[in-house]
Amino acid sequence: MARHGENIRKRKDGRWEGRYRIYSAEKGHQLYRSVYGTSYKVVKEKLAEKKIESQEKENRSGEGKRIWSVLCFSDMAEQWLKEVMEKKKCSTYVKYRFIYQKHLKSGFQNKNMAAMVEAVDQKTAFSSLSDSIRKSIYCVLNQILKFASRMYNVDPPALARPSFHTPKKQVEVFSKKEQARLFSVLYQEMDRYKLAILLCMHTGLRLGELCALKWEDFDVENHLLTVNRTAQRLYVNGHSAKTMLMETAPKSEHSRREIPLPSAIVKLLFQFKGEKPYIFGGNKALEPRTLQNHFKKILQKAGSANKNFHVLRHTFSTNCIEGGMDVKSLSELLGHSDVQITLNRYVHPSMDTKRSYMDGLSAFYGQIYGQIHG
Repeated sequence: MARHGENIRKRKDGRWEGRYRIYSAEKGHQLYRSVYGTSYKVVKEKLAEKKIESQEKENRSGEGKRIWSVLCFSDMAEQWLKEVMEKKKCSTYVKYRFIYQKHLKSGFQNKNMAAMVEAVDQKTAFSSLSDSIRKSIYCVLNQILKFASRMYNVDPPALARPSFHTPKKQVEVFSKKEQARLFSVLYQEMDRYKLAILLCMHTGLRLGELCALKWEDFDVENHLLTVNRTAQRLYVNGHSAKTMLMETAPKSEHSRREIPLPSAIVKLLFQFKGEKPYIFGGNKALEPRTLQNHFKKILQKAGSANKNFHVLRHTFSTNCIEGGMDVKSLSELLGHSDVQITLNRYVHPSMDTKRSYMDGLSAFYGQIYGQIHG
């Protein structure tokens, strides 16, 4: 039988209910929770367990508050960056370190972790920066919080993430007419830059992957190209120049891939085969900005509007889908970890394709109608 002060009662539906209190750090006050059972005894036992769990959690929360109030933000950030440098790609470390040094170090280096969270939770935090930079900042802050939480075995404080209102940018592709004009320029007085662009149109390779290609990545007998590395400019400490051209591992493990090449492209590659190790750069990886600049000049000759080099990758993907390639095959060729990335980001059916599908549906309906009235 229920007793006064136990917060256990029998409901109208015949079940027993027990209520207990928990403290919500997110809401800043206590909340009630319930447990249910078929008898008073069952609910009493469940309630006792929940009260013990709640008390332990509250104790941990109190200990966590104490720890967060004494932990120095800059110390945690530096330790986290050291772990990133040891376990992540060089480009990932460079990006995270740049965000920390540029946007976080000076403002929070003398604050403890709790004060940092309180300051960031203000609605005006980083409001003058672009949404892209702000997203990177919140990514770094949450990573530092998780690192500190793991190091000291305490729950991380909730970091309020602001809403971002930047509309999703429409992905561009080259129209069929633009592709035709581009091909006409590329096949005139072919050079290594034009060959690189042509190879991208046939493979969807990323800019850095193209620039880092070596002849050893090219399997002549099987007409296969293997993606083993990428080239990019990164900020490097200890050098007079702000950035250095570096070769790193591909974007992800799925980016390490084999791509079959058409015979026509293989023949063109053979025309430029030399003794130097890199296909397009000679003795070293080709500078991505150099290839981008040549790409812009080629677009001008083709009478096309200025577009980013990555549009070639979008165009390749769209052409593959419109040509009947299945999404799984395309996803592997692009080096994606998930076919949804391919569908959502790179597949953009043209209006002509949509119209042909609608015309085909209309013809199908006409056949059904003809069978009925024939």
